[in-house]
Amino acid sequence: MSDEVSRETPSVPPEARRVFASEQLPLAERYAHLLATEGVVRGLIGPRETPRLWDRHLLNSAVLSEAVPQGAAVCDIGSGAGLPGLVLAIARPDVRVTLVEPLLRRTTFLEEVVEDLGLDRVTVVRGRADDLHGQETFDVVTSRAVAPLERLLGWSMPLVAPEGALVAMKGQSVHEEIESARSFLATWRCGEPEVMELGLEVVFPPTTVVRVPWADPARIGWPLARERKRRSPRHDRRAARER
Repeated sequence: MSDEVSRETPSVPPEARRVFASEQLPLAERYAHLLATEGVVRGLIGPRETPRLWDRHLLNSAVLSEAVPQGAAVCDIGSGAGLPGLVLAIARPDVRVTLVEPLLRRTTFLEEVVEDLGLDRVTVVRGRADDLHGQETFDVVTSRAVAPLERLLGWSMPLVAPEGALVAMKGQSVHEEIESARSFLATWRCGEPEVMELGLEVVFPPTTVVRVPWADPARIGWPLARERKRRSPRHDRRAARER
């Protein structure tokens, strides 16, 4: 990947050493540089975001590590420029990360970054989340600012392994989203959502995530995906209300 673009990369904050091991921090710095240069030029991140790349994006994503088990297989849907999936892969070299993104210009950037940083446990998939339904499951399915929870369930839960969970980064409206999604949580046979505040000593405000497991790992709801694809969204909503 070219370094020809001249743009100032923000300095590394001391908090970065709390989430990136000493051997991983140079990779995080390199990724920050690529975001501030190629990422801006390609329209993957706004130029006004460059001064706050670390606190608003990298650290905010890296603290997701607190909710990811050791050696987990992670799927990040709607990866965009690699947030949070690519950051998680840098912070946690023990996990295997699959980045799912439908847009070519974004997957091209992700593939170039993965090669540049030598992240051999990261796979980039160009496509939508539902393209992977029925093909593979993961211990953690994550996302950042992709969709309201009720839609996210339909995209993410078919990818969640029986003992796994959806772990989505959310904002302050997370509790309202949970209440709005109650019927969908029942339809998908999900367990009770857990709201978690991550990175309390790293970022302010802390990163808010919602964790949604299966209610019964022996009776997961993902086979409903086949039926849902043949129905209209209006039918889905009515069925969820009637369940």
